[in-house]
Amino acid sequence: MQIIKLEEPFDQKKIPDSPIVLAMGFFDGVHRGHQAVIKRARLEAKKRGIKLAIMTLTPHPSVAFRHIPSSKVTYLTSLDHKLTLFEHLGADIGYVTVLNQYLIPMGPQEFVDKYMAALHAQVVVAGEDYTFGKQEIANMELLPKYARKRFEVIKITHLKENGQKISSTKIRSCLDEGKIEEANELLGYPFENDGIIVHGKQIGRKLGFPTINVEVTKGERIPAEGIYAVRVQLLSQEIMGMASIGRNETFGKNNKPTLEINLFDFSQNVYGQKVIVHWYQHLRDQEKYSDVPALVTQLGQDERDTRDYFKGK
Repeated sequence: MQIIKLEEPFDQKKIPDSPIVLAMGFFDGVHRGHQAVIKRARLEAKKRGIKLAIMTLTPHPSVAFRHIPSSKVTYLTSLDHKLTLFEHLGADIGYVTVLNQYLIPMGPQEFVDKYMAALHAQVVVAGEDYTFGKQEIANMELLPKYARKRFEVIKITHLKENGQKISSTKIRSCLDEGKIEEANELLGYPFENDGIIVHGKQIGRKLGFPTINVEVTKGERIPAEGIYAVRVQLLSQEIMGMASIGRNETFGKNNKPTLEINLFDFSQNVYGQKVIVHWYQHLRDQEKYSDVPALVTQLGQDERDTRDYFKGK
C-alpha cells in the first residue's frame, strides 16, 4: 500500500494521476462499522477496475476542532496500526491528512474540491455520520451538492450490535470497564497494544511468576485495571500469557499503574524488544492481598484459568 501524507498546503504532484474509490473517516479502531464502509468501497473499486484509497486524519478531530489537549486523547489504534489494517482490508493508497492550522478553517466546498475531487475520486464512500468540518454545513446529506456531479456519493448506514450503533466511543467505554470480550466483538478482532519491554521491579520473578514490563506506545488506550488472558507477539513468536494492569498494592501504596505479563513457557532475556499484546479475556479485577502466599495462590489459579481459556483456540 502506498502511504501519502497530505499537509496543507500540499503539492498536487503528490497525488497519483489515476481514478480511485475513496473511503473517508477517522477510523479509530477500524471496527466492524468502519470495515463495512471500507468493504463497500473495495467492492465498488473492484467493480470499476480502479484503486481503493482510504483517508484518515491526524490528530483526532476533537484536538483540532474542540481544542482538547492532545495529551488527554488516547486512541484505539495508533496511526501505524490503522494503516496496517487498511492494507489488510485491501487498500492500494492510504492518505493521512494532517489537521493543521491551514486545514481546520477550510470551508466545505474547498475541502471537497481539494481532498476528494482533486484526488481523482470517482466515488466517495463514508458512514452516515461522516462530517468534513462543521457538522451542520458539511455532512453526508450535503456532500452531493458540494460534489457537483464530479463523483458519486455512497452513504453507509450504521452497523448495529444488539440494537446499538457500533462506535469507537462504545469500544472505549468497554475497555474502560474491562469488558474486553465485548470490545473485541465490536472490533471484529482482538484489541491490541504495542510497546517496548522495559525493566521493572522484578517482583514477579521473586514470586515464581516472572513478568515482562511493557511500556505501551504513547497515546494508545489500554484496558481497565485487572487480570487478562493475552497472546503476545514477540521475537516472531506468539506466546500465551496472563497480563496484569495495576498498581501492585500488595507491595505498597501510591504505585503508578503498570502493564506486566507473565509469559507461559518462555524465559528469554528480551529487554528493549518490541511487543504486540493481543487482549482476549478479562479474568478478574485487581485485589490487594493480605500476604504474599495468598497472592501466589491466586496467580496459580490465574494461570490455570488462562490455559483453560486458550484450549482449543
